[in-house]
Amino acid sequence: MALVIRTDFSDQRTWDALRAAIETPVDDFGFLADVEFVDDRKHAGRGTRQLLESFPEDGAQGFVIVADSTTMSQPEHPLLIMDLHTERGREFRAIPSAIQAIENNLSLANMDFAEFADSVDADGVFRGFPQP
Repeated sequence: MALVIRTDFSDQRTWDALRAAIETPVDDFGFLADVEFVDDRKHAGRGTRQLLESFPEDGAQGFVIVADSTTMSQPEHPLLIMDLHTERGREFRAIPSAIQAIENNLSLANMDFAEFADSVDADGVFRGFPQP
């Protein structure tokens, strides 16, 4: 199970919409993201370094998803995905509808973090893999 940690509390409506988008089944197969939403004000304003330091290097959590100020303020609401193991601290952003594929594949070790991080668009956001 992946954690989706909220660090920006400026817009409840956007947070609710993000949660709904992440919980919505995608694809013809209805894939769901297995996530736990962490909506705790103790994380308010936490930066990536602070979040990274809160996870042990040898812990069970392989990556974390963060809803930060960039997520809340940009039109596509790109969430921050951060590697906690292989390339600890490496990050990329992803639109909410891509979280299911990311979580499913990383949690099952079908794909590596780098495969997603290396497939971002020019603006650093992962929007999915090109369809054949």
